[in-house]
Amino acid sequence: MIRWLQKLYYPIQAGHYRLEKHSIGLTLAIIFAAMIGGFVEIAPLFTIDETVEEAPDMRLYTPLEQAGRDIYIREGCYACHSQMIRTLVDEVDRYGAYSLAVESKYDHPMLWGSKRTGPDLARLGGKYSDDWHVAHLIDPRAVVPESVMPHYAFLAQRRLETESLPARLAALGKVGVPYDAAMIENAERDARGQANPDSDDAGGVAERYGEATQIRPFDGDTARLTEMDALVAYLQILGKLTDAASRIETAAIEADMEAAQ
Repeated sequence: MIRWLQKLYYPIQAGHYRLEKHSIGLTLAIIFAAMIGGFVEIAPLFTIDETVEEAPDMRLYTPLEQAGRDIYIREGCYACHSQMIRTLVDEVDRYGAYSLAVESKYDHPMLWGSKRTGPDLARLGGKYSDDWHVAHLIDPRAVVPESVMPHYAFLAQRRLETESLPARLAALGKVGVPYDAAMIENAERDARGQANPDSDDAGGVAERYGEATQIRPFDGDTARLTEMDALVAYLQILGKLTDAASRIETAAIEADMEAAQ
């Protein structure tokens, strides 16, 4: 076996050595190799409509949740927390149904990955209370003693900047997120209304984003809209934009039960 590999290796090595002496030939070889890699990356995109699952119940991030997502990215949370549950048994047992491509169809950028400095957050929504999240962000070790996460107490003191929300939603609309004109026009009001259920703006949020939209003071204070409100609102919706994953999981369980009978 070793001799056979040597017979195969030496001619390849000699050919590569000769190619390195000819700049034009080496350049053409590099371009050819890059073309192969590009084709492997691009070709699957032509069949993406056939491979991405359907999710008729998929809803959009509200302006407040989208602002929270922007803060999540700004603070580098994605560097320690992935949002992708792989099909590995231990991950499914710990976090829930494995992630589907359709669940991230409106994410720009998407936050998939396998980094596990902290737990995966793909199914975090509803797992803990708002108070837990606020306490955890203010002082992580007060809630999870072994945590190595930095504190984000300053988020509770920072006013959420909402003036740019219409433009941010409009930009997302340019890349395929179906925000309509009313959503874009009312983005600031909807952000304020989602964090204050007693305000006149709260009703418009449910009207535009669905009755299942979570409308409450996420940081516990209706008197002001903070970055803490936005980040907690985003964390509480993770994994809850669609029920596609749970439907597939239920169908698989039923299929296994039928096969066992």
